[in-house]
Amino acid sequence: MTWIFLTLFAVFMQAWRNAFQSLLAKEVKTLGVTLARFIWAGPIAALYLWLLYAIEPTEIPTFTARYYWYVVGAASVQILATSLMVKLFKMNNFAVGAGLAKSEALVAAVLATLFFGTTLSLLGWLGVLIGGLAVFILSAAKGYRSLSIATVVMGLACGTAFALTALWVREASLLLDLPFPYRAAWVLLMIISLQTLVLLTFLILVDPSTLKALWQQPKLTLLISVSSCLGSISLFSAMSIQNVPYVKTLGQVEIFFTILISTYWLKQKVKIKDAFGFVLIAIAALLVIWG
Repeated sequence: MTWIFLTLFAVFMQAWRNAFQSLLAKEVKTLGVTLARFIWAGPIAALYLWLLYAIEPTEIPTFTARYYWYVVGAASVQILATSLMVKLFKMNNFAVGAGLAKSEALVAAVLATLFFGTTLSLLGWLGVLIGGLAVFILSAAKGYRSLSIATVVMGLACGTAFALTALWVREASLLLDLPFPYRAAWVLLMIISLQTLVLLTFLILVDPSTLKALWQQPKLTLLISVSSCLGSISLFSAMSIQNVPYVKTLGQVEIFFTILISTYWLKQKVKIKDAFGFVLIAIAALLVIWG
């Protein structure tokens, strides 16, 4: 049951991270908002790993070429996924963008089954499919026809990139012969460090004005990094002990937090015709837990 509590905490933090990113996106370009997710997360991840070893020392893992391949792949597609989500925020309101990105659960289930040897129970597959349907219901603030083809395609691309990130994170974690908190912490620190280095170098060389704009938003940048890192610590840990499709499907309960934040904090109107989408999310989560 540990993975369930880790996932719920992770998506609570991710909902706030997305909300902070949607605000920052009004002032800073896409890559700057993407960097905000990582720039202060690295020191937090390093502190978390140090605390684990301070509390209960264990061995330093051996890192193989295959491990580094997964880390580089996950770091790269997560940058892409985050950038696409920020663009979704700019195209629609916060709830729609965050909702469409949650298509990752369905994509993760398909990719995990086809390429990563994952097997899901019948209840698990049913939960994944119901959760995917619920996400699109709740994302269509004015009905299904309100979603343009461009928005849907970008949402699916974003979800696919997040799904690949999760699958490669899990594969990298499983290559480390350590208890799940340690291997998740190592993967997280390496991925965040690489992402920060790549984005910082690119913006310094190509678009320093974006870095300046980010520097002028210290509070939002810190809030994004902290909420992102706390969410990632929990999510990476959950994916170290449970198959990605299950974690991602349960993680769709993030839409509840997203709707609440969007309505009561961001003051954005989210028109939902009835509670059908919420009921489907709840059913999907229960099916995944029982499956």
